[in-house]
Amino acid sequence: MSLLAWQVAMGADEAIGEEPVDRFVAPPPAAATSPHQRGSGTAGEHAAHSPAAATNGPRPVIARPAQSITGASSEKAAELAAAASTLDELKAAMSEFDGGLLKRSAKNLVFAGGTVGAPVMVIGEAPGAEDDRQGKPFVGKAGQLLDKMLVAAGFNRDTNVYLTTLLPWRPLGGSRKPDPAVAGMCLPFARRHIELADPKLVILLGAVPSKALLETTDGITRLRGKWKTINLDSMEIPCLPLYNPDYLMRQPHLKGVAWRDLLEAKQKFNEVSS
Repeated sequence: MSLLAWQVAMGADEAIGEEPVDRFVAPPPAAATSPHQRGSGTAGEHAAHSPAAATNGPRPVIARPAQSITGASSEKAAELAAAASTLDELKAAMSEFDGGLLKRSAKNLVFAGGTVGAPVMVIGEAPGAEDDRQGKPFVGKAGQLLDKMLVAAGFNRDTNVYLTTLLPWRPLGGSRKPDPAVAGMCLPFARRHIELADPKLVILLGAVPSKALLETTDGITRLRGKWKTINLDSMEIPCLPLYNPDYLMRQPHLKGVAWRDLLEAKQKFNEVSS
């Protein structure tokens, strides 16, 4: 079972055929032809060009163009993001963007969830396995924990919360600590996403989005619970870094700390909404 779980985590979660195929076994020899089939008539020509004869021989391998592992540059991402004037246009731009191995190893683009136009925007690190399958953020076990925390504090994705992740594609193997170059590639889309969503405050979940959007090297332990400001080209938005709910599931003793931080967000929400 552990080997199967590892294969699923690495992306090998779909069966291609009912029976395994040994690709190292040589193909069966071509069937012998009778003397009259070896003649110069149309029967011999038909046998030589029949589908059965074609499948017995070696198949040509057509080289595919090399694909970038890292994907397009952050400059290209910034160019596409700046050209988007609506959330739908931004989603379309991200769908066509060359996200390299990060994008190719994922099943779906995870763009956003919750309520469009909500005053509170929640930004996580990367989609989980269930998020990747459904194409929606925070729908797995960590998302269920987040929903319970939000509802307890007076927030709800159905009314006043809009959710997304810094990385719109699930990293291969489910790694939550992407390479800085990968996070940098996705950052222009995240910044433009905030501008177009136009929230009153942002909640950052985890170290990856907090470091990227706040342009800092401080870890989440230092950042959490302290109000910061996201500086964009057209606005400045107050934001509060919190522990990632996925991390809280592994460190349940920190749930009380996360709850107090979330109450800080609720108090700020009441201030900006009054």
